Amino acid sequence: MMKELKGISYLERKPGIQLEKNPLLLLIHGYGSNEADLFSFAEDLPPEFHVISVRGIHTLTPGMYAWYEIDFINMEKFTNVPQGIASRNKLVEFIDEITVQENLDKENVWICGFSQGAILSYAIALNFPEKVKNVICLSGYPEMDFIGEISSEKDYSHLDFFVSHGTDDAVIPVEWARKAQPFLDQLGIKNLYHEYRSGHGIVPQNYWDLMTWLKK
Repeated sequence: MMKELKGISYLERKPGIQLEKNPLLLLIHGYGSNEADLFSFAEDLPPEFHVISVRGIHTLTPGMYAWYEIDFINMEKFTNVPQGIASRNKLVEFIDEITVQENLDKENVWICGFSQGAILSYAIALNFPEKVKNVICLSGYPEMDFIGEISSEKDYSHLDFFVSHGTDDAVIPVEWARKAQPFLDQLGIKNLYHEYRSGHGIVPQNYWDLMTWLKK
C-alpha cells in the first residue's frame, strides 16, 4: 500500500525482527521507473531493515517518474540541475522525518540508488554525511553539479560505499562511473567498486555481490 510523507510517496516493508531502533534502507529508483522497481529487493534483505522505496517527484507518464528532468534531444543529455538539487534536499528531509516517525536508528541509515537514484545517493552522502552511513550506487556516477564543493569540515570517515556499473552501459558510460573510486579514495571514504559485462541494469552476479556486501 502506498504511503506519503513530506510530499514523497513510498512503499514500505517493516522489519521482521524488531530492535530498539531498526536501521533504515532507502531505495531510490532511476529515471522513468517507479517505487516498485528496487522494492523487488525487499524479500532478500536482512529482516532487521526497515525498507522504504520512494517514488520520484516528477511524473513523466503514468507509472514513470523522475527525480529531475533530462533533455534527451540535447546530445549532452541536459540535466535539470535545480530540480536535482531540490530532490536531493527533499530526500534528506524525508530521511529526517521517516526516522522520527518510525523510531528508526538515525545513526544507521542506508541509501541505495540506481542510475538517477545513484547520482542522488552520491549527492546526499557527500553533502550530508551526517545523515547516512552506508551507500549503494548502482549504474550511476558522482555528478559534481549536485555534490558541489567538498568541505574539509565534513566528516566522511564513517561512510562505506558499494559501487557497481556495466561495462556495456549505453546510458551512462562506464568511464563516468570509474571516476567514483579515485574520487572516494581521495576523500578517505571506504568503497568497493565492481564492473560487470552488462548494460544499464543489474545482472545476477551484481545482485549477489551486492547482497553479500550488504549482509556483512
